Amino acid sequence: MREPRDGVIRVAWHGADRFDVRVRHHVVRADQPADVGGSDTGPTPAELFVGSVAAGVACCAERYLRQRQLPAGVGVTARYDLGVCPGRIDSIELSVEAPGLPAGLRASLLSVLEHCAVCTTLRVPPRVTFEVRQEACPRAGQASRPTPPRT
Repeated sequence: MREPRDGVIRVAWHGADRFDVRVRHHVVRADQPADVGGSDTGPTPAELFVGSVAAGVACCAERYLRQRQLPAGVGVTARYDLGVCPGRIDSIELSVEAPGLPAGLRASLLSVLEHCAVCTTLRVPPRVTFEVRQEACPRAGQASRPTPPRT
């Protein structure tokens, strides 16, 4: 039975800088490198972000090849730079390897890749909102209930 894509991703803390990112029935560990205090048990959130961009482009490219009945086997290499003020990913450079792509379709593939959903999201950023919730400490014999958000 397939699990529905409901637009919800849950992240749970697992000590120090370790977090498990749950997407449907999949789990990806996020952590920090040892040289900055982490345990290096998984990629950093920034690396996951860049990996998501690369994976989105790879999926889009592979779909393009499949629709044109061209040989499969796309690979994507992502290189990125971090900025410090403010802390952010400054640039992402994507190199797409599509060995079965005829030279005459290169511009067409590039056009399709520029409209990949993940890349388009970077150009037209989503609205991001935050809500901080606190759970009250339960008294003995009392179930824990989340504190309702303040309006």
